[in-house]
Amino acid sequence: MTVTTLGKNGPTVPPLCLGTWAWGDTLFWNYGSNYGAAEVEAAFKAALEAGVNFFDTAEVYGNGLSEELLGKFIQQTDQPVLVATKYGPMPWRVFGQSVADALTASLKRLMLPKITLYQVHWPFTFFMTQETLMNALADEVQQGRIEAVGVSNYSAKELREAHEILAKRGVNLAVNQVRYSLLTRQIESKGILDTARELGVTILAYSPLAQGLLTGKYSQGKSPTGARKFDSRFKQSGLEKIAPVMSLLRQIGEKYDKTPSQVALNWLVCRGGVIPIAGVKTAEQVTENVGAIGWEMNEEEFNSLEEITRPWLK
Repeated sequence: MTVTTLGKNGPTVPPLCLGTWAWGDTLFWNYGSNYGAAEVEAAFKAALEAGVNFFDTAEVYGNGLSEELLGKFIQQTDQPVLVATKYGPMPWRVFGQSVADALTASLKRLMLPKITLYQVHWPFTFFMTQETLMNALADEVQQGRIEAVGVSNYSAKELREAHEILAKRGVNLAVNQVRYSLLTRQIESKGILDTARELGVTILAYSPLAQGLLTGKYSQGKSPTGARKFDSRFKQSGLEKIAPVMSLLRQIGEKYDKTPSQVALNWLVCRGGVIPIAGVKTAEQVTENVGAIGWEMNEEEFNSLEEITRPWLK
């Protein structure tokens, strides 16, 4: 399997990351209803068997349960596992020590001595200044508890500021984790993608399947459960709007014996400097998502998808 580097000189990872937001989350993903610990453990094992050992989590996912489950599974394997987790800038976290304390808590739940990638979940600078935050992260890199520093949901301007502060400490900003899919392309029109490329920052793309819209499994009479059932994009009018996109995904997929979701994920991989984070709850979903890598659509097919999804640049 081909590998890629996070940022200019960060850790080497697979071209696909597996997301664990659903591990333990009862509000959005209904954890504990039609899936639970057994299913996500099977997903973890299936991922390692497929050669994908890069997992993204956060301290807030399942109120810490996502990290706990991932940590438990890691203890049961001898294979190397690469973990990305996130620090949340909360109102009560105003000092640099807050970063150290949150990292300590995450490491305890994960049962790990260090984190592959530690990311700032949101750019809430009115709680803690970027200067304080980035310097606290640089301290942790120097102490060996973080291999690489990332941010999430940062604008082009915020990305530059974070990069500049870290650079003064001799630390490269490795990642900006942002919402990015064929149906969510604002990071292109807002200059975030270009800025990341200029600075040598890797894009981790969350919701790369637009929360399931690009899988093609939703149609009239087959709506999602949980919070997504209130999303207008999953209503009949929303599904009609994306019908031409889905038709093209199926057309390209037929050529390579791939599903629409595998083609949609592959389009992101083909962009270069972009790693999709595919959420997984079951072993079957892992197998489906891993089918997005190890092949490449041609330039004409890539451009045709780019052109048909230009309305989603706004």
